[in-house]
Amino acid sequence: MKNPILALEEINIEVRNRSILKIANFELQAGELLGVMGPNGAGKSTLLKTLALLELPTKGIIKFQNKPINANSALEVRRKFAVALQQSLLLDMSVYQNVALGLKIRNRSRREIKEKVSYWLEVFKISHLAKKHAYHLSGGEAQRVNLARAMILQPEILFLDEPFSALDFPTKVQLLKDIKNVVEQTSTTTVFISHDLMEIKYFTNTLAILIDGEIKQYGPTDEVLSFPNRSSATFIGEWNQLLS
Repeated sequence: MKNPILALEEINIEVRNRSILKIANFELQAGELLGVMGPNGAGKSTLLKTLALLELPTKGIIKFQNKPINANSALEVRRKFAVALQQSLLLDMSVYQNVALGLKIRNRSRREIKEKVSYWLEVFKISHLAKKHAYHLSGGEAQRVNLARAMILQPEILFLDEPFSALDFPTKVQLLKDIKNVVEQTSTTTVFISHDLMEIKYFTNTLAILIDGEIKQYGPTDEVLSFPNRSSATFIGEWNQLLS
């Protein structure tokens, strides 16, 4: 039985009278690990911003747990989400302080903050970096801090916008394994935008192909990649040629 946690209905986002995202109907299921792929300029980041309520569309409806979201309720719902981008955007403070920030903003107790920060630093294997200044981290270390900062909020939906694209291959592979274990163990619904077919195949269980602002194909990841429809065949075929 389907259990949509987030839904888009008749979404149309235009810039300078040009439609950059047009979604008639789309549902994100609870516990889903959704991958989003498409060519440059397809609207992937706009789709993520819309789903994550970072930008509210002027046309269409977004529903969270079957309840329509408006300008008044958007902030409350957005607090149930977490976003990790390609750039870790860590603040000018220690690793510990960066990871603790979200809980401090939510006025959690000092004891709870200490316990949860310690736990998530350990999960992402960065406990030894707790006192290190964020600006002195490697790319992989910074992304681990970024993900710990997101997961400490226990988000109902985690949004990942190409967080591994700037990492070297061994670092990327290990971090992919670690974050996949985390989201599976916590049953965290995840939306993962990537241009890397290896990442998509490994991490996701469903896949949406976005072209010209429209979802051209959606379904189980293996099925979409093995049996692309006419709209997505060219894009997927180009990726398969690059990997062959």
